[in-house]
Amino acid sequence: QVQLVESGGGSVQAGGSLRLSCAASGDTYSRKCMGWFRQAPGKEREGVAVIYSDSGNTYYADSVKGRFTISQDNAKNTAYLQMNSLKPEDTAMYYCATKRGGCGLRPLLPQWYAYWGQGTQVTVSS
Repeated sequence: QVQLVESGGGSVQAGGSLRLSCAASGDTYSRKCMGWFRQAPGKEREGVAVIYSDSGNTYYADSVKGRFTISQDNAKNTAYLQMNSLKPEDTAMYYCATKRGGCGLRPLLPQWYAYWGQGTQVTVSS
């Protein structure tokens, strides 16, 4: 089993920054592919950023490239999402998730992920 706990959400003005954290515990093997996803009211959950710990490869949604950075501290069993230049359209509940094995061919698809945190709210005002 894997447990994920997100933190770091909040309310900021457009142009501001936030750093989300995802503390993981449980089966280490299941946490090689870690991702951040978000869901805004009335919208489907979408992939934001994913990291594969073995290679360090990262994957980003086009909407956040150049603004968001995913990273991982294996010693602390924690993944991070640094979000800069935030926009009102970034407002959503943000979730971290992980899956067994590698990240696959389409790592930003939420349906591949079996373990999810409870989420942390990010609100960006204009």
